[in-house]
Amino acid sequence: MGGYKIGNQSAIHFITFATVEWVDVFTRKQYANIIVDSLKYCQQEKGLVIYGWCLMSNHLHLIVSAENDNLSDILRDFKKYTAVQLIKAIKENTQESRKNWMLWIFKTAGSKNSNNKNYQFWRQDNHTKELDTSYLLKQKLDYIHNNPVESGIVVNCFDYLYSSARNYSEQNGLLAVTLI
Repeated sequence: MGGYKIGNQSAIHFITFATVEWVDVFTRKQYANIIVDSLKYCQQEKGLVIYGWCLMSNHLHLIVSAENDNLSDILRDFKKYTAVQLIKAIKENTQESRKNWMLWIFKTAGSKNSNNKNYQFWRQDNHTKELDTSYLLKQKLDYIHNNPVESGIVVNCFDYLYSSARNYSEQNGLLAVTLI
């Protein structure tokens, strides 16, 4: 079973981040695009290598490594930056019908965590697993690509926009990925 820490910084890892209380934030395109843009930035500027990904309504699955063996640093910065940007976007979104409810949940979670000043967006416990065999790589890639199918969002995994399944089916995905 995986843990919460990344031991081997140069290895490929399966990682899952979830929003606090599993709030369905990413049902809105505006918020999902903050994640996509931030992942692109991490690829271009920080050396994040993405092999697979899938953004669901309240969590993000990644299969990733880092060119400079600093995966923990990249992911820490990614979570910190996206949390600030997403809270800001929710606050500024005049069309967001769930604004007060979501901000209340994130503020309540933040008040219980001494590491935060105001809000906590992401859960503290990341699920991480080092993928040290081709079997594990394929298993986790299939798992994340089938997540939207199992959830009933799409019939075919490659129809889901916020996933690398499109890349693996020779379509253009939202992010460049290194194929396994």
